[in-house]
Amino acid sequence: MFISSQSSAPSFRDFTLVMPAVAVGNVGQLAVDLIVSTLNMSRVGHIHTDCLIPMAGNNPYASSKEDGEELHTPAEVYAAAELKLAVLQIRAPILQSKTKKFRQLLVSWIKSSGFSRTVVLSSSHAYQRDDQQLQGIPLRYLVTPSLLKGSADALKELGWREMERVPAFPGLTDGNTEPRLCIPGGGITKGLYTDSCKEDLPLAVLLVFCSEGDNIPDAFALANHLNDWLHLLDDNSKQPNKWKIPTSWSLLFGNGIPPALF
Repeated sequence: MFISSQSSAPSFRDFTLVMPAVAVGNVGQLAVDLIVSTLNMSRVGHIHTDCLIPMAGNNPYASSKEDGEELHTPAEVYAAAELKLAVLQIRAPILQSKTKKFRQLLVSWIKSSGFSRTVVLSSSHAYQRDDQQLQGIPLRYLVTPSLLKGSADALKELGWREMERVPAFPGLTDGNTEPRLCIPGGGITKGLYTDSCKEDLPLAVLLVFCSEGDNIPDAFALANHLNDWLHLLDDNSKQPNKWKIPTSWSLLFGNGIPPALF
């Protein structure tokens, strides 16, 4: 359930929604961090649900001491009205027994809010790529039939590569078995895409093949990939492809090693 932090509920009619999938390397979440921080988006509400591990913390996008004292929750919504852009940031893992319920909640909220399109930023295990997925850049996309109707020309101009379907049983050739969509390490990505196809939702998935570790370069690659399509940084007041790193990133790997140890 969406709960507004303003006196009146914001309208998302004809907005583009960008959200991450909790996936390998947390690349989608890091990319969303870059978007919220760079565009200085305002928090307009949060998603209240028992599907996420409950947690709270300080403002990850704090620019002053006063801002840093704000309390933030696992699933928050930010907006930039001038760009007709909304962002859902998810900061906590989804409870394994409630992934389907969470997908249903998201689909219901997206439909009721009137978003013109939804873009899911995700990632997949690089070491589980099929042979054909080793070719070219490690970025792929998926798009539902509903969104393809109005975006086919734009996607064609971008020259992106669609996520390949792989054999159901790798290494075996069986003419009776059709290739399937497989996104190992992608969390709810595949399920949310499949649900959106069934519900006729205009949704796209942008993902990167990666490994666990320092995934900041992957986040920049994914954010730049999204910017090529949505032109988030093409405003004259901003330098192209210059993302602002949020203050919370300074603690991604914890504090430094105490000199007293040596």
